[in-house]
This record gives sequence, C-alpha cells and structure tokens, in this order.
Amino acid sequence: MPDTVTTIKVPRSLRERIAARAGRQRMTAAEVIAELLDEADRRARFEAVREAYASTDASYREETEAWDSLADDGLHP
Repeated sequence: MPDTVTTIKVPRSLRERIAARAGRQRMTAAEVIAELLDEADRRARFEAVREAYASTDASYREETEAWDSLADDGLHP
C-alpha cells in the first residue's frame, strides 16, 4: 500500500531550509526529513546505551574489565 501524502504547516523559513538542503543533496524534501529523523533516532538510541552503561553497578564493570584483560592473552600471533 503506498504511503499517504499529507500537508503540514511549517514556517516559510523552515520550508526554504528543507528545500535548499534537498537541492544540494539531490533529494526530495521527504527524503531530507526522513534522513534527519533517522539520524535523530540513531543519536537517541546511542544516548540510551551510554546512559545504560553509565548506570551499571560495580560488579558489571569489574566483570567486563576482567574480560577485557583477556584481550591480550598472547594466544594469537
């Protein structure tokens, strides 16, 4: 099923920014918006991961440090 097209109201200056970027990147306005939203979603996911790692308890950090210490175990040339 094809996507439904709709109209949204945005300030003229924003519409012009989107159109300018679309022209520079040879994309449609919809592609520019989708790309920007995808990037914002990606940043949000990475921020959530950073927050999750920052909130880990000491035992988790100790265990991962122990595993990391094995990375240079001399078993590979």
